[in-house]
Amino acid sequence: MRASVLVTRASFPDIVDRLRADFDVTDNPDDVIWTQPELIARLQGKVGAMTAGSDRIDATLLDACPQLKAVCNIGVGYNNVDVQACTARGVLVTNTPDVLTDTTADFGFALMMAAARRITESERFLRAGEWTKTGRYDMFVGGDVHGSTLGILGMGRIGQAIARRGAFGFGMRVIYHNRSRLAPDVEESCRARYVDKETLLRESDHLIIVVPYSASSHHAIGAAELKQMKSFATLTNIARGGVVDDAALAVALSEGSIAAAGLDVFEGEPVVSLALLAQKNVVLTPHIGSASVSTRRAMAALCADNLIAALGLGASAGKPPTPVNPQVLARPAATV
Repeated sequence: MRASVLVTRASFPDIVDRLRADFDVTDNPDDVIWTQPELIARLQGKVGAMTAGSDRIDATLLDACPQLKAVCNIGVGYNNVDVQACTARGVLVTNTPDVLTDTTADFGFALMMAAARRITESERFLRAGEWTKTGRYDMFVGGDVHGSTLGILGMGRIGQAIARRGAFGFGMRVIYHNRSRLAPDVEESCRARYVDKETLLRESDHLIIVVPYSASSHHAIGAAELKQMKSFATLTNIARGGVVDDAALAVALSEGSIAAAGLDVFEGEPVVSLALLAQKNVVLTPHIGSASVSTRRAMAALCADNLIAALGLGASAGKPPTPVNPQVLARPAATV
């Protein structure tokens, strides 16, 4: 009898078919976002799952699904998964880092530029038929990107890729703050200088948030931090909702404490606060930082590789490429 796995969100059909070669697969081609009870019901009898950020994997779910052995999450972030609870129950967790680094860095830079140069604000103006004569000298003037100071909070793979784009492509002065300072050769490769958080906030013309979400990074940017920024600065968040206090940001935008923002992630997404939606000087996108065809395919393929290997099949049986809690692998292997 073949083992059963669940694919919780719609994915590329050929990648789902790869799983069908080894498993009985229940998938979700209509891409319905299931409630927690619905997810638990569909996980009954399943030994593995390809999950997404909309799926909350917690102790309650794990206790209701005792056969589950592998949770393979699509995305770098996995704050939807209680890793500690999974580890305690011998459930392997994996994610999909690296394959989305450059695409997400491209998008973060594009979002920052759109905010700085007021792209969406001016497009709405044009589409509404308000461009009826030659523009004034100050019509939609924004901030320069080239030659300005780029600040990065969170200098992992994506942060470093953004730094290189800024330094080498736009001649930007790059400063960063991180939980730990990078090695000198990595700093040199990014032309980036380490500063404390207060200096980062004070000196950045364009601040991009790429720090992982955790309890310690919750509201890392709030009202106090926003008040330390330049009035003509922009803030871009491509990290996770909750790293930025959205309510405080809406106030800062409305009061002109900062000039503009670009947001791909939100607290409580897919719901976006009405206060943010009311602001003209913010670019809003629906968590699409990794959304290129090649990157999304690579993420799905890596997730499938992790699932196959985690369940003891394939050339990498027992050695999934990107485990989050590899200590589970030291325990007796669960084969199918």
